[in-house]
Amino acid sequence: MYVVVMGCGRVGSSLATALSRLGHEVAVIDRDPTAFGRLGSAFTGRRVTGMGFDRDVLVEAGIDRADALAAVSSGDNSNIISARVARETFGVERVVARIYDAKRARVYERLGIPTVATVPWTTDRFLHTLIHDNEQTKWRDPSGNVAVTRLDLADGWVGRSVTLLEKTTGTRVAFLIRFGSGLLPDRKTVLQAEDEVWVAAVDGMVAEAVALASSPPPEE
Repeated sequence: MYVVVMGCGRVGSSLATALSRLGHEVAVIDRDPTAFGRLGSAFTGRRVTGMGFDRDVLVEAGIDRADALAAVSSGDNSNIISARVARETFGVERVVARIYDAKRARVYERLGIPTVATVPWTTDRFLHTLIHDNEQTKWRDPSGNVAVTRLDLADGWVGRSVTLLEKTTGTRVAFLIRFGSGLLPDRKTVLQAEDEVWVAAVDGMVAEAVALASSPPPEE
C-alpha cells in the first residue's frame, strides 16, 4: 500500500515507521521539518513539509496515488479537512482521522470517515483500520500498555523456534495451545502445525506483530 500520514507527532511517527517496517510505501506530512527527526534514520519513506490539508501539499505527498490516508495532527480541524479532501477530492477509500472532540467524531463516523480518539493504543487502532487486520486482542492491562493477542502464523513458521518468532515480532510468547492443551514454551520450543500462539506485546506493536507473523519468517 501507499499511505500518506498527516502529522509527525508521537502517533504519526510511530504509525509511519510501523507501516514502513511492514513494507508499505509511506509519505509523512508536517509543517515543522524538525518533527521528521522522530522518524529515525531507518525510515525510508518521503518527508513533505507543509500543511496537511493543503491540496498542493497533499499532491506533493502523492495523495493522487495513495491507497490510504491517516490524519493524525494535533488539530481536529486540520485532520477533518485533510480527511475530507482525501476522500472527496482524490477518492482515497481508506481514510481515518484522529479526532479529540467526541461529538465531532460521531458526526464524521456517520459520514463514513473512521475516527480514533486519544486512547493509549491509538497506533494499533490506526494500523488495524488502514490495513484491515482482524482485531485479535483479548486482554489489556488497565493502563493499556501491554496486550495479549493471538497470532495467525504463515505456514513458513512451522518448524521454526519460538525465539525467532519473538525476535521478529518484538513480542513475548505467553503460551501455546497445542492439540487442545495449553503449553508454556521455552527457548527450545519449536512451532508446530496448528499451534495456537498467544503473545504479549507493548502498546503500538500489536498490529505490527500480527502482520509480521502472517508473513514468512526471516532466515535464522
